[in-house]
Amino acid sequence: MTTQCSHSFLLSSILFFATTFSNLRSTTADDDAEFIRSSCNATLYPDICYTSLSRYANAVQQNPGQLARIAIAVSFSKVHRTASYLSNLTREADYSGSSRAALALHDCFSNLDDAVDEIRGSLKQMRQIGAAGTGAGAGADSFLFQMSNVQTWMSAALTDEETCTDGFQDVEDCPVKADVQNRVSKVKKFTSNALALVNGYAQKGMP
Repeated sequence: MTTQCSHSFLLSSILFFATTFSNLRSTTADDDAEFIRSSCNATLYPDICYTSLSRYANAVQQNPGQLARIAIAVSFSKVHRTASYLSNLTREADYSGSSRAALALHDCFSNLDDAVDEIRGSLKQMRQIGAAGTGAGAGADSFLFQMSNVQTWMSAALTDEETCTDGFQDVEDCPVKADVQNRVSKVKKFTSNALALVNGYAQKGMP
């Protein structure tokens, strides 16, 4: 009888702790997702921000620095993919005899290629900040200096993306023009959101 009661108590304890642990994990996951949603509300495109970043809630864990790093990485992936697409397009597209379209496409690719380099630099700097943590070399002045670099590069990347399609203003409507403008427009939203999250992290101060 004593053994049966002991087993019953042990089983009840295991079920209690298992249920409690499950509830804690669920609550934490909800809190992580809510943190991302709240952070994304400070961006120009909150819906895109949350949709693209919520899947990384477990990695973010309510860390604004980690959220900014992941947002930059997502932006980098989008811009790099679009730049590669434009690179192929410059060789394969039919411009219907339009030299202006060819020139505009080349200029757009050049701008996006610059943006890729700038976002890559931002991502590298953010990873260094994350690796340094609050240890040696991670003083307030160092943090602000490094974040200033990230902000400058991300702002430059966004400017390059916005400049990308300027050359198409004098190009007659054509499939290539519409395609490029649509793709670049989407890319700019991810970079804009990443920059907003970077600015928010910088304002919070030390990591």
